[in-house]
Amino acid sequence: MKDVLEINGKTIDEAIQRACNEFNLPREKLNIEILSEGSSGFLGFLGVRKARIKARVLSIDIGMNNSPEEEPKKSMEADGNITLEAKAFIEGLLARIGLDFPVEAEENGDSIILNIQGDGDGLLIGRGGQTLDAMQYLTSKVLNKNGNGGKRIILDTENYRKKREENLTALAEKLGEKAKRIKRPVTVNPMNAHDRRIIHMALQDDRDLATRSRGEGAFRKIVIVPNKGDKTANRDQKSGVSGQD
Repeated sequence: MKDVLEINGKTIDEAIQRACNEFNLPREKLNIEILSEGSSGFLGFLGVRKARIKARVLSIDIGMNNSPEEEPKKSMEADGNITLEAKAFIEGLLARIGLDFPVEAEENGDSIILNIQGDGDGLLIGRGGQTLDAMQYLTSKVLNKNGNGGKRIILDTENYRKKREENLTALAEKLGEKAKRIKRPVTVNPMNAHDRRIIHMALQDDRDLATRSRGEGAFRKIVIVPNKGDKTANRDQKSGVSGQD
């Protein structure tokens, strides 16, 4: 059976039901794209136009055929491998918003790294990485609910995570030098836990500086303090937060 079908119906609902029947799958396992909403025409018969949709199987089902022996086998493979489940979830999420981007997945120690092969326009990153962080958080919540053995989910696209780390490290060093020069604390703008940890780690070996987190929630920020010898580890460093707290 084809993975993508174009189907007509008197209404959108009828066309969707036909798609479900064709694929023998429930609505939630199909990605539906409305091509035409249809029209009843003038007086119910002049200019009548049928509704038309494009339906395809969500990624978690792509590749399965109609063989009763094969479908359970495929499902068990996905259910038994947390990395495949994470990959299937992201692909399904992308399909639901109309994006057909491939996803590479690998397990690295206690982390599952998912790399979306985007088209380079930053659509999945969002301002300050907010869109990417939200998708990462959602994926982590879903996988944790199913029991992923404590695996940390890292979602990336267009090499954003590495670029972000490099930029934050450079920022930390610049602000650290400023704090030492003016001999006063320097406050960094509020940021998420993952980004705060990068700032802490970038300056942890500088004996002339200490970093502390202040504030709560979305307003939590880092203060870089000069000439502090205690280098007391703050809560962010001790907990090894990942940006998903």
